[in-house]
Amino acid sequence: MSDEHAPWQVVEYEGFEIHAAPYAKEQHESEPQRPPGPYVYVGYVCHPGADPAIPGHAVPFHADGEETFATLEEALAEAIHVGRSIVDGTHPDLSVLPLVTGGV
Repeated sequence: MSDEHAPWQVVEYEGFEIHAAPYAKEQHESEPQRPPGPYVYVGYVCHPGADPAIPGHAVPFHADGEETFATLEEALAEAIHVGRSIVDGTHPDLSVLPLVTGGV
């Protein structure tokens, strides 16, 4: 399943929305057939009602590198944790500051 078809979950946090979508990592043709998983995630943080397709209206994030999770629930929990760290200002690389200072 690609991230376009992943089941999006929305969590409100500190005046922002965290949108997260866990999904099974795609299997390469060279790999032997396996059950679904491991799982990864994509997500973004935005103001309520913002359009993430408009540049500057959202802060996107995703699972780093080869980071994977055993279940959809674990991937979703980590995505929400990362989204909260972005809002809280504790994420090492991402911030909602452009959303706040940009008036979006």
